[in-house]
Amino acid sequence: MSISEPPDTAVAGPHASEPESGPGPGVSEGALAPVPARAGLVLAVVCLCQLMVVLDISVVNVALPSIRADLGFSASGLQWVVNAYTLTFGGLLLLGGRLADLAGQRRAAVAGLGLFGLTSLLGGLAQNPSELIAARAAQGVSGAVLLPVSLTVITTTFTEGAARHRALAVWGAVAGAGSAVGVLLGGVLTEYLNWRWVLFVNVPIAAVAIPLAAACIGNLRTARRPRLDVAGAVLATAAMVLLVYGVVRTDTYSWGSARTLGTLGAAAVLAVAFVLVERRVAAPLVRLGILRSRSLSVACVVIFLVACGQFGAFYFASLYLQGVLAYSPLRTGLAFVPFALGVIAGTIVAARLMARVGPRPPLVGGLALGAVGMGWFGWVSPDGGFATDLLGPSLVTSVGLGLCMVTNTAAGTTGVAREEAGLASGLLNAARQCGGSIGLAVLVTVAATVTRHQADPASAAAVTTGYDRAFLIAGILIGIAALAAFTLLPSRPRDRAAADRPAGAPTRTSG
Repeated sequence: MSISEPPDTAVAGPHASEPESGPGPGVSEGALAPVPARAGLVLAVVCLCQLMVVLDISVVNVALPSIRADLGFSASGLQWVVNAYTLTFGGLLLLGGRLADLAGQRRAAVAGLGLFGLTSLLGGLAQNPSELIAARAAQGVSGAVLLPVSLTVITTTFTEGAARHRALAVWGAVAGAGSAVGVLLGGVLTEYLNWRWVLFVNVPIAAVAIPLAAACIGNLRTARRPRLDVAGAVLATAAMVLLVYGVVRTDTYSWGSARTLGTLGAAAVLAVAFVLVERRVAAPLVRLGILRSRSLSVACVVIFLVACGQFGAFYFASLYLQGVLAYSPLRTGLAFVPFALGVIAGTIVAARLMARVGPRPPLVGGLALGAVGMGWFGWVSPDGGFATDLLGPSLVTSVGLGLCMVTNTAAGTTGVAREEAGLASGLLNAARQCGGSIGLAVLVTVAATVTRHQADPASAAAVTTGYDRAFLIAGILIGIAALAAFTLLPSRPRDRAAADRPAGAPTRTSG
């Protein structure tokens, strides 16, 4: 059985007239149908959206040395090419997820794709560091609209169970492999064209994806149209920007300095203000009650810690290959191919294991494997090589991360009410991007500090020592994530979202 969705479908039900402070409108059982006939095309389109966003997090990594030489970035300022994107991306993901719920999935997808293509064009045309950072920040805004839509469409298209697990496996493979493929693509474009094409490449992809999204993605939205919580979004983003800026500046101002403490204190005040606003606003960006879902809360913590380590690892691996081993951009990209293959293999295995044992065992095992592999990266040497220093840890880490990506998403979205699918996906994605930004800032600071205290800070040996320390800390962070998943994640996640819904609200059906 399949349904044909109207051009603009509102999710309505007996609770459509509830106050806006409630958890969301009721869902009619008629809106919960089996997988539509065009589900394959829908999945392909949302994976293309996912690929664009994920690629742009990693595709610039190989181009960083070329960008620095062309535009004149400082050593500490170069990380803002990455962080300008991930900060606005992570800070506005919650708002982006809400837009998918309120404005409609099709509208959000088309708008996000269009803005992504435009900001990518502007970034490729940048003539100085400020212009590139501004374009990357705007690109992050468009990604914050686009990425939550992809996960929301999956959770509202595929019913909970085997069908959704298979869709999440494909989506997770694209997400995981996309980061490594982005490094390869960045190497090819930088080597044979120039660094600007790592941004220009998004323009034709957006041109192809926009009509496909308009044709096959339904415009499912909530029946009520509450105001967007712009104040909450601004406070969340500002808090994260100040936090990352305070950490980044510790290379100049010590952790105990008045400037650093003041910046971090201001970030904490903004974070508290965000929580207070969310408790009082009529239509909060984050309905705090959803965090009573133990599975979702733990999944957010896990993905935050994993991203802290993973984002920094890609950054330092690229700099190590080109700056220490003198690899060309193309050769650097090729060095990440085994990583991409390992992520894909881990994701495939995770999908099969989930069907038998649920998400928790492969998640914990994958995190443990990822922690070991990342720690292994911490032994790279200044006179090393790909086969001796990188191939082994690349395979171990990538398979581990592949195992945990899709399983963590499945665990976090289990039992979430359909009308809050965008919020749940926004929380998971926001945790990932915020973890990446904060983790990169911390690891860059650690690497710079360790290098600066070596006998000859300018030598390859000193630089590699700093990278080693950063890799080891990344492994510890992923290890903590494994411990959190093992001790805190329920063996059989309960439908806490259903418990949060008001009495009498219709519950989800499996078909």
